[in-house]
Amino acid sequence: MTQDKLLTLAAPLMLGVAVLGLWEVLCRWQEVPIFVLPKPSDIFLALLDNFGSLMVSLWATLRVTLMAFVTALILGGALAALFSQSRLLELMLYPYAVVLQVTPVVAIAPLILIWVGFDRVELALLILATIVAFFPILSSATLGFRSIDPNQRDLFRLYQASRWQVFRYLQFPNALPYLLNGMKVSAGLALIGAVVAEFVAGSGAATGLAWRIVEAGNRLQIPKMFAALLLLSLLGIFLFFLLTWLEHLALRKWHESARNQPN
Repeated sequence: MTQDKLLTLAAPLMLGVAVLGLWEVLCRWQEVPIFVLPKPSDIFLALLDNFGSLMVSLWATLRVTLMAFVTALILGGALAALFSQSRLLELMLYPYAVVLQVTPVVAIAPLILIWVGFDRVELALLILATIVAFFPILSSATLGFRSIDPNQRDLFRLYQASRWQVFRYLQFPNALPYLLNGMKVSAGLALIGAVVAEFVAGSGAATGLAWRIVEAGNRLQIPKMFAALLLLSLLGIFLFFLLTWLEHLALRKWHESARNQPN
C-alpha cells in the first residue's frame, strides 16, 4: 500500500480523533451538564453499560433495513426493466412513483400501521422503509436502461438481435453502473426510512435503535441516546462502504468509473 493511500485512509480517522478530543476537552473545561451534551467518554461508557440491549436493537434495525433494501432493489429494478421495454408503461406509472417518493413517510405511517395492524409492526416498518428506498433504484436503473449508445443499438439491430438479447447484452450492462450507484443511495434511505418508521410507530412496539433513542430521551439518559445515534451512524457508514466495495468489484475490470481511479 502506497504512502498516499495510507494517508487517505488515516486522514479521516485523524480528523475524527481530533474532533472527539476537542469535544472532550471543551465539555470538561466548560463543565457542560451531561444531560445537555455528554462527553465522548460518557457516551463510550453508556455504550459499554447498555451493550447487550443496544446490539439487540441494532440487529432489529439492520434486519428491517436489509429487507427493505432488497425489496426496493427487486421492485425498482424489475419496474425499470419493464419501463425500458415499454415507453407507454413508463408514461403511465412513473408519475405515481414520483408521487410516492415525495409523500412524507410520517404522513402515511399512521395509515400503514392501521392497515397492517398494530400487532404486525415490523411489516409496517418494512413497507415504510421500502417506500423510501424504492425511488433511487427505479430512477437510476431507468436512466441506465435509457442511456444506450445509438451506434451500439443499431449494431444489435443489424445482427437482428432479439429484444431479450438487446436487454441482456446491451441494456443491462449499460445500466449496471447506474443501478449500483442508486443502490448506495437506496441503502442509506432504507436505514433512514426504518428509523423514521420506528419513531412514528412508537409505543414501545418497535425494538430498533430509534425506539432506544426515544426511550433514552424520555428518561434523560442522554449518553445512552448518543450511543444509539453513534451505532446508527456506524451502520450507515458500513452499508455505504460495503456497497462501494461491491460496486468496485463489479465494475473494476470493464467500466471506466472503476478502472480510471487515481493512484
